[in-house]
Amino acid sequence: MLCTLHCPSSSSLSLLPLPSPSKPYLAPPLLRPRSLRRGGGGVGGGGGGVVGARYKLGGAYPSTRVSASSKPGPASADAVVAAPSEVPEQMRAWIYDEYGDAGVLRLEDGVAVPEVGDDQVLVRVSAAALNPVDFKRRQGKFKATDSPLPTVPGYDVAGVVVKVGSQVKNLKEGDEVYGDINEKALENPKQFGSLAEYTAVEEKLLAVKPKNLDFAQAASLPLAIETAYEGLEKAGFSAGKSVLVLGGAGGVGSLVIQLAKHVYGASKVAATSSTGKLELLKSLGADLAIDYTKENIEELPEKFDVVYDAVGQCERAVKAVKEGGSVVVLTGPVTPPGFRFVVTSNGESLTKLNPYLESGKVKPLLDPKGPFPFSQVVEAFSYLETGRATGKVVIYPIP
Repeated sequence: MLCTLHCPSSSSLSLLPLPSPSKPYLAPPLLRPRSLRRGGGGVGGGGGGVVGARYKLGGAYPSTRVSASSKPGPASADAVVAAPSEVPEQMRAWIYDEYGDAGVLRLEDGVAVPEVGDDQVLVRVSAAALNPVDFKRRQGKFKATDSPLPTVPGYDVAGVVVKVGSQVKNLKEGDEVYGDINEKALENPKQFGSLAEYTAVEEKLLAVKPKNLDFAQAASLPLAIETAYEGLEKAGFSAGKSVLVLGGAGGVGSLVIQLAKHVYGASKVAATSSTGKLELLKSLGADLAIDYTKENIEELPEKFDVVYDAVGQCERAVKAVKEGGSVVVLTGPVTPPGFRFVVTSNGESLTKLNPYLESGKVKPLLDPKGPFPFSQVVEAFSYLETGRATGKVVIYPIP
């Protein structure tokens, strides 16, 4: 995800050390593109034995989950890893071979299971989450730096390691992991993403899944929490500072609130949302919940050390920041001066944040309409693109 950090002052910024915790959807199959067939030499061309996995159902969501309890239950932390000989050479995956709206997506059942590079692991996918970058990429907005079509979309993943490359040092078969499979969101992202039964991922991009989170919850986190965390770091945020979050009920914004309040020790956290989500903001840790349909942030009686704009309102955001403060912008036009940075995904950041997730200080927020089953990816994307989602839109179970 491309982000812009607008700094009214010329003071230099540096990464801060993370504070330590106190305790802790079926479109009829069309003719498969040749590059997606077994041995086609494109997406996942080739193969090799891989290990399958089965999952036991069960588990509960934390209090900040706003979806109905009648939805499909998440996978538990228990997983039974099958023998390599039991794994088919082909799998099901969502693909598109032209840019467009969600209608270009189709579910294929003869896609080759990807091979694993020396520094990669093969993950049997249990859950995946959708991000705005997924549909913007599918719409062709990043053609210049995108990988060739056809594409299996998906950045966020949670599942079980079923095969490891020769240079993998820390992960092993059977490990439950989560992560963003693309290190640089828009710089040559993987042709083979997480909306598939298997995906190959570099070890360095993954972390062991927090023990208290199910796969659906874990899949909702990687890109969003890494974006939230890195943005705060780049802004030089630290204990005692104040922050205003524009779009506090979204995937990134909800995590900025929690990180600022419960991890960094913010003196004050303010956040904006529509009228119906104000109480949610407070439950996440916001000291001041602002109804953007009734109040103008430019007219607030106080200014903030950092304004984190997750909705594309930079012109307004810069009017709410203190002199010498910082404005983090995730989308939309940017008011100069400013500089851009690309969120760098890595397992190390997730590992640092795991204690806060395991302690419950930071909780995943899943949209109440979900999770969407693997057969309803088109519907899930269509919903996400309305801009009305609360928290993250998750695909579970897979398959």
